[in-house]
Amino acid sequence: MTNSDTETGPPPFEAVFSGEDVEQQVYGVVLQTREPSTVGTIAERVECDPKTARKYLNWFAELGVVTHHDGHPSTYERNDAYFEWRHVNQLASEHSLEELQQRVRELTETISTYERRYDAPTPAAVDALAEADNVTIDEVYSDLGDWETARQERRRYEQARQQRTGATDHEQISG
Repeated sequence: MTNSDTETGPPPFEAVFSGEDVEQQVYGVVLQTREPSTVGTIAERVECDPKTARKYLNWFAELGVVTHHDGHPSTYERNDAYFEWRHVNQLASEHSLEELQQRVRELTETISTYERRYDAPTPAAVDALAEADNVTIDEVYSDLGDWETARQERRRYEQARQQRTGATDHEQISG
């Protein structure tokens, strides 16, 4: 790797948000954090004053991006429900009702195929080791992961479809 590659390439993972302002760095740390963290821990990762980190974390808590847990010390954690809501809203705004309905149908067919293949209603109901007689265990786990992903994606698309249907109904009533 040449010097020009390191200067123009992406920053190392540990410093992925280092070129951003402190607010964006705190946001980036929140996105990467999977468990409640103290202000001090987040400030240390961002390399900023704890008061500054607390200011942004409290603001993110007001927006619903993070959840603030009172305690000694208090902690903050990523609010996955906020990101789920945001994703559904994005789907509803970027796709037509017909596109959302088509995607729900496609995902439903994919899910039905897995249900028939494994003779089970959900991936959790499958005994992966027993299924590995016909294929490798890695193939079974891959299928189960894809199946669960399709279930989650269908749920999001269905929520977006319902949201879009509500907006369409409202537009028809208002218009």
